Amino acid sequence: MTKLKVGLAQFSCEKHKAVNVDKAVDRVRSLAKMGAQVICLQELFASLYFCDVEDYNNFKLAEPIPGPTTEILSEEAKQLGVVIIASLFEKRAKGVYHNSTAILDADGTYLGKYRKMHIPDDPGYYEKFYFTPGDLGYKVFKTQYGVIGVLICWDQWYPEAARITALKGADFLVYPTAIGWAMDQDEATNQEQFQAWQTIQKSHAVANGVHVVSVNRVGQEGNMNFWGGSFVSNPFGSIIYQAPQDSDALQVVEMDLDETDTYRTHWPFLRDRRIDSYTPITKRLLDD
Repeated sequence: MTKLKVGLAQFSCEKHKAVNVDKAVDRVRSLAKMGAQVICLQELFASLYFCDVEDYNNFKLAEPIPGPTTEILSEEAKQLGVVIIASLFEKRAKGVYHNSTAILDADGTYLGKYRKMHIPDDPGYYEKFYFTPGDLGYKVFKTQYGVIGVLICWDQWYPEAARITALKGADFLVYPTAIGWAMDQDEATNQEQFQAWQTIQKSHAVANGVHVVSVNRVGQEGNMNFWGGSFVSNPFGSIIYQAPQDSDALQVVEMDLDETDTYRTHWPFLRDRRIDSYTPITKRLLDD
């Protein structure tokens, strides 16, 4: 198919997991009524962003994938005929946890999961305490509404991740995200950070000739003010939708997937790649 309607669900989260899951279901249903075919939920939507502290009690929030929440969303996907991209805290085994995203096809089929590859460890984002780095590699998922490449939040800053996922045949890239500003940070720094975050993702769209869909959470949690701003970029980096930075938002955006062929033909970055010269990229630094 060439025209695809993608639904973005940006919302604030609460303390109780069941409330957040109900919120997500409500937004999935609303977006389906609005015509969405693929619905994207934000990173770790089933809870508050718990990685702002290192607390062993937070491991109780994790669940297997597939598991209880994917079962709920699979039934919604089946009943509504939509694809759902659901970011969850995965309990893989005792003592092994991942930041993962499950992909549910429009008939309710669980297609698999992507495990976040790049794990940050910064003030307010102590994710290395909780998450084992992904070991499934970069993946695409063949759904009833196209081939979807899924990455997660901190992966956004790495062009290598976007490139590999695009090379695997993704029709578009989706980034469930949880990123915000420290409450004591000045406005100029806030906006500089937001612009950097959006610019790096737009560059992935341009370099790979694909649409990019980024879905962020919003609202104050602890000392963090999540900046929302969920957006869709076309394959040449033009923003075709951007959500507000200070409130919940539901939006359905139509993407013309044929634009990938148009832009890649006129700006043939993939054709002109010098793959014979890229071996040094596998080194940490070239300081020998």
